[in-house]
Amino acid sequence: MDTIASLFSFITWPVSWVIVQFHTVYGAIFGPDTGWAWGLSIVSLVILIRICLIPLFVKQIKATRAMQTLQPEMKKIQERYKNDKQRQSEEMMKLYKESGTNPLSSCLPILAQSPFFFALYHVLNGIATGKTIGVIDDQLLASARKAHIVGAPLAAKFMDSSDKVAALGASLTDVRVVTAVMIILMSASQFYTQRQLMTKNVDTTVKTPFMQQQKMLMYVFPVMFAIFGINFPVGVLVYWLTTNVWTMGQQMYVIHNNPTPGSKAQAAYLERLFKHVTHHGKTRNRREKAIVKAIVVKGRDRNEFERKFINGLNKTGLAAQSDGSVVRSDSAAVAQAGAEDGATTATAPRRQQPKRQTKAQRQSGGTKSAGEETESPSLTKSDEPADAPAAGSKKAVSKPGNGTRSKAQSGQRKGPQRPKSPSKK
Repeated sequence: MDTIASLFSFITWPVSWVIVQFHTVYGAIFGPDTGWAWGLSIVSLVILIRICLIPLFVKQIKATRAMQTLQPEMKKIQERYKNDKQRQSEEMMKLYKESGTNPLSSCLPILAQSPFFFALYHVLNGIATGKTIGVIDDQLLASARKAHIVGAPLAAKFMDSSDKVAALGASLTDVRVVTAVMIILMSASQFYTQRQLMTKNVDTTVKTPFMQQQKMLMYVFPVMFAIFGINFPVGVLVYWLTTNVWTMGQQMYVIHNNPTPGSKAQAAYLERLFKHVTHHGKTRNRREKAIVKAIVVKGRDRNEFERKFINGLNKTGLAAQSDGSVVRSDSAAVAQAGAEDGATTATAPRRQQPKRQTKAQRQSGGTKSAGEETESPSLTKSDEPADAPAAGSKKAVSKPGNGTRSKAQSGQRKGPQRPKSPSKK
């Protein structure tokens, strides 16, 4: 660790200068030799570094979003070359190059702050060994060696011997208890941050190497912090615990306000946005407009949560515009009113369908359906009695092909008939 820290000695002077400036401020409040003055100086150094890294964090989020958009293409490559891992890796690298993305972009903040981390380690190690470094002179060195954080000296380590800890004015038990608690908190905060990213802010519908990388980091980083933490001075543990807590809070803010499309966090965010938009009848700020605009532009490529959001707005009489605004939609209101009117008129009487004719009626061709009042014109009078069965009944219509014909079909004269004369024998 000392060899690695010496490689970043060029940044030791700026880091020590920043710590001394913060120590001057906090020393005037809590006393120059207290652990509060030196501990808060390290915490302030972390906050200053992370504020400077915010643009890099924004770039990391954009790169992560770009990786999310490439997931369908990555899945196609996996299916196409599932039996050829080398060709699969080549096609993946080609896709990264064409899209301008980098799968290691999630590690950028850690890589960017590593020089400050090793420079701080170099400064605190110099305090532990009694060497002046950077702008820390003999007076500041003596003050830092007297500073204790919850009973543990600023430069003490978990693996230090009892004689070395005694030289710093502390007991080995206090040092190991404090450092063990800080290492556990440091590893737990790192694990929770990565797990929160995997469970809430990742589209789990598509399995890609990017997701496998994130899952690996979720378990690897906490183990690395636990292993290397036993060799970190207390001051470095304060630095790293503070930066982990900052990262966790920053990640929670991003998940809550700018979630990944298709994730559980997006479903929760769109549900909150739907309530706000329907309550106020419009998008309230620039960020909400940007979210709505991105959903509208997608068109048919919207995911399940985005379609549910747009359909919900339409049902309430609102319409999302391409500029991200939300306006009252007359067509949606009319459709909604029509749906309500249709529900009230569901019990209205339906138009009566004509009575279906029997097979005999369809074959005769001249009969009418029951209930019709009009009759077909005829030149002859019917000689059927008044109590004859109605037309269309089986008795009134003879079936074709049975050898019998009606009177009209046989050509027999209608009207009263003359009786036949008796036959002569």
